[in-house]
Amino acid sequence: MAVYVRVATPEELVAVLNVLDGAALETDRERILARLRADDVRVAVAGTDSERVIGACVLDGPEIVSIAVRRRRRSQGIGTALLRDAASERERLLARFDPGVCPFYEALGFEVTPTDDGRCDGVLDPAVIDKPDLPAE
Repeated sequence: MAVYVRVATPEELVAVLNVLDGAALETDRERILARLRADDVRVAVAGTDSERVIGACVLDGPEIVSIAVRRRRRSQGIGTALLRDAASERERLLARFDPGVCPFYEALGFEVTPTDDGRCDGVLDPAVIDKPDLPAE
């Protein structure tokens, strides 16, 4: 089934929060609503059901605030599609994440460095994510 990525609307706040909550990510409702109003949230929707949000990427400028895909839809390229769309409009992408998801970011071409607080920072040059041979994460 085809997956489409588009800019989310403020009316999709609950759907975006549900995807993020399902991935056990911390969510700040007001911050996400502000990013929705700024057109800084991308959602992945499945085929003919353009209402069902199966993935979300919340941005704040170049920073990836949160990215998540519904559990049953993981490893199908949806996270990659979300990041490709986000990168298409930015000079670079930045992320801070737990070491457990480091392989996802590295597979997409992020340069990853550990931080003093036990997390990781990642930087992506958008030219890297345009490679057609990226893995389906």
